[in-house]
Amino acid sequence: MLFLNQLFRSRGNGYIRHFILVMIIAGFTSSCSNDKEASTGSKTGKTIITYWCSSNAHEIALARELVEAWNKGDHPVQVKMQPIPASQSSEEVLLAAIAGGTTPDICSNMWPGAMDEFVNAGGLVRLDQFPDFYDYNIERVPEVLMETFAASDGHYYQLPWKTNPTMIMYNKRMFRDAGIEELPRTYSEFLEAGAKLTQDRDGDGHIDQWLGYRNIKPIWWQRFFDYYTFYVAASGGLTLFDGDELVFENEASIAVFELFRQIYKNGYFPITEFTGDQFIQGNLAISITGPYAISHVEKFKPEGFEYDFFPVPVPDDHEGLLYTYGDHKNIAIFSTTEHPEETWEFAKYLISKQADLRLLELCSQIPIRKDLSIDPYFSEYFNQRTMMTKFAEQAILTRGVDGAAELKEIFDAISQEFEACAIFDARTPTESIHRAVERSKVIIEWNRAK
Repeated sequence: MLFLNQLFRSRGNGYIRHFILVMIIAGFTSSCSNDKEASTGSKTGKTIITYWCSSNAHEIALARELVEAWNKGDHPVQVKMQPIPASQSSEEVLLAAIAGGTTPDICSNMWPGAMDEFVNAGGLVRLDQFPDFYDYNIERVPEVLMETFAASDGHYYQLPWKTNPTMIMYNKRMFRDAGIEELPRTYSEFLEAGAKLTQDRDGDGHIDQWLGYRNIKPIWWQRFFDYYTFYVAASGGLTLFDGDELVFENEASIAVFELFRQIYKNGYFPITEFTGDQFIQGNLAISITGPYAISHVEKFKPEGFEYDFFPVPVPDDHEGLLYTYGDHKNIAIFSTTEHPEETWEFAKYLISKQADLRLLELCSQIPIRKDLSIDPYFSEYFNQRTMMTKFAEQAILTRGVDGAAELKEIFDAISQEFEACAIFDARTPTESIHRAVERSKVIIEWNRAK
């Protein structure tokens, strides 16, 4: 009840949220009790653990295949797989399950941005207690990237699994026709490309071809694919926090707001909402997206459609490596498990080379793994899918989001200022970033005073 009371008071629309969570918990209590009873044994005499995967169709197919292969092996536990129950978000489902004590043994749909909430609720097993945790992960994950997944207490409660690096998908014919011979690397070059690519093709006095498009609604998660992606790149891999300190009131944030202010001011992105895929229809020259877009474009592109990817542009004076937002999802073990060691062995299986290859083949998503694009084990896959190689190379230079419990409210503050400054030119970038930071500080102080 203490956890529910905290949730009740911690959000702006707390009454609605509280009611929804209570109803979800009630459903879990009845629907998952059989799973908990079944976890003690099976007809084969082996212990059963429960595994929740994403509700995405491709990931369900992957999970089903991996679980079937595991269960055919000589393991002390069998695994029962089910997709995470449907709701507004998987994070709310998991928080409700933690509150109701109905969590699975393991889940592979853990968003790093919600980890502090899960940890503070006592819902997760500390993974670095397992003797082989560090050796197993440092062999697979670059150490600098690994450190970004540590919790605020310095321990690890998530196992790095996969990422969807954000890059710029572009229409090759449009770029050729506009006379753009070199792909834009800097903000100046990006804006120059926008001027050439934004056109009135039919001469009716209205623009009907644009550089690109972003959803302009001030919804917190929409900023992952404009402001935040470009901020991670411009800052050389920073996130919003350094420890407990907000650090995004800086030149990188200001530069990103100014870039998008210029984009909207000049009409290179339309201030509107579209239906349908305007990139495939040939009305947009670029799309800010991840590797999952490849299968979509391949399925729906018209004959002769040519496209490729390039890294997110950076400020003109940028030096160093080119980072981007990674949209990570990881694996966690829940504290309700009665078989932590056995579940840990299954977790390691989910990030084995065999499993990582099937993640690529079935889901077109990138496992977090060193030297992925040059590892002979994956060479046949990348030789046949050259565009995926770019994402594999970018994967180790990704950043996710901070695990702060207030993250959604902070991105909401950023979204409000992004709308005011970048889209409607009502405030300067410096003023808007300052306002977003000050509002974020108030949100943090208010929430943590509870």
